[in-house]
Amino acid sequence: MTRPVLVIGGTGVFGSRLCIALLREPQVEVIVAGRDRAAAERFAARHGGRAERLDRDAPDLEARIAALRPVAVIDAAGPFQAYGADPYRLARAAVAAGAHYLDLSDDAAFTAGIGALDVPARAAGVQVLSGVSSVPALSSAVVEHLCRGIDDLHLIDIAILPGNRAPRGVSVVRAILAQAGQRIRLWRGSRWTEGRGWDQPVGIALFAGERARWASLIGAPDLLLFPERFRARSVVFRAGLELRLMHGGLWFLSLPVRAGLVRNLVPLGAALRWIAARLEPFGSDRGGMQVVVAGIMPGGDAVQREWRLRAGAGDGPQVPTLPARIVLQQLLGGGARPGARPCLAEFGVPAFAAELARSSIDITLEEEGARFPLLFAEALGGSLAALPEPIRALHRVIDLRRWAGRAEVVRGQGRLARLIGWAMGFPPATQDCAVSVEMQRRGAGEVWTRSFAGRRFRSHLTPAGGQGRGIVERFGPLSFHIGLTAHAGWLAYPVLSGRILGLPLPRLLLPVSETLEGVDAQGRATFDVALSHPLSGPIVRYRGWLVPDDDPLSL
Repeated sequence: MTRPVLVIGGTGVFGSRLCIALLREPQVEVIVAGRDRAAAERFAARHGGRAERLDRDAPDLEARIAALRPVAVIDAAGPFQAYGADPYRLARAAVAAGAHYLDLSDDAAFTAGIGALDVPARAAGVQVLSGVSSVPALSSAVVEHLCRGIDDLHLIDIAILPGNRAPRGVSVVRAILAQAGQRIRLWRGSRWTEGRGWDQPVGIALFAGERARWASLIGAPDLLLFPERFRARSVVFRAGLELRLMHGGLWFLSLPVRAGLVRNLVPLGAALRWIAARLEPFGSDRGGMQVVVAGIMPGGDAVQREWRLRAGAGDGPQVPTLPARIVLQQLLGGGARPGARPCLAEFGVPAFAAELARSSIDITLEEEGARFPLLFAEALGGSLAALPEPIRALHRVIDLRRWAGRAEVVRGQGRLARLIGWAMGFPPATQDCAVSVEMQRRGAGEVWTRSFAGRRFRSHLTPAGGQGRGIVERFGPLSFHIGLTAHAGWLAYPVLSGRILGLPLPRLLLPVSETLEGVDAQGRATFDVALSHPLSGPIVRYRGWLVPDDDPLSL
């Protein structure tokens, strides 16, 4: 006996693929529904299923769904960002009809808020899941898989990169345009910060031999849900367009949004879809998804693990439908867990791989892991491990770390010393002040931003060229090769050479650094930085202590 499953948006980009897959399941009767009855009838005539006209905003929605008596209702329509003042009306109607509810939402607020229906869902004995799609259903399953054994999770970095020939439904286009240039809430370094949609592009080489594709920040449920779920210090989500002309063009169009000149780019949707259609032949039908996690193992080693999904032959749009197929099979098999919640790790990576094999579509999975090259561990050639734990912890920078403490600052009194201190941005003299240090990973190096009572100065640290060779620290046009020496529980920073604007500094002009890191009686990391110059005498000395200011549990 077949069991009716109602698919809203069943003729759309993702809904149609989901319906076609469900029509192959002998125990399912597919009800293809949407606002356009003619489109539903054309789909049913070609592929099968029962066509229905169903308007989410109709006054008789609840009665219509109850009359259909579905075992499950799947919302594959969207855009979920635009569901108005009563976004969960469809989900409530499903619960009232005694049906399970799934949706393919990619909107953070919508997916996170589905828990408001938990009490009625439990009372009805049905399961209500939001985000049963690539995100957060699949991405959370992958992250949970990759995190095994990691004691301190520093980074979750996810990117989705569709091929240029992938079909672009209206809801997908509107979702992207609604975010371009807008403020996005980000969890970085165990603190909520802000970014901009379609900003901070990075290159990702998804396919061997292919030019790296750009991927930029964009909102997703993962940004809101993963920090607490996985106790991660940082969560990043990106998406990209295959053609750099299109990706960069959207970034350019987002500039007026950032400047506050226009509200959003949604009104350009039709025009941009037309342009994208003209550019379709210049790209490929290959796309994919990448998930990267990095963190610290119980023994203190840093690791990075990557998972990639590569889709060819136009099969990329199948991916968002696979989680719904898996969860629906669980429901039909009696595996429902009543209640309403975001779809986080409701199935495992093996279940996803099994569904791929069963579907016979052109998608491959790849997983790899390796030791993460921490800057100071590489620069010290292994001797970092001999230092006390507070110093080792200070230099475990995978994405973004924050430290806070107290410091004393003494400034040189000579005219030249004061001039150098002013040019370098060193803080004024004080007997006691609050100090904070932010260390952010940038490529193979780090950017340190020190703040003494609100007075900031910044330096860039990079490898000096091989294990045990130390680091290069750059302050504007000045750069110094620092040897780094670990001895008797202390880490020293002797200056070996220097450059200005890339030209070598004569030894006569080289500053002297007497810099030490250690541990005090309270177990806190300490610093004592004394800088002087043969021509000016003492320039600055600042010393104090630091403790972590980025507890991943303090959400």
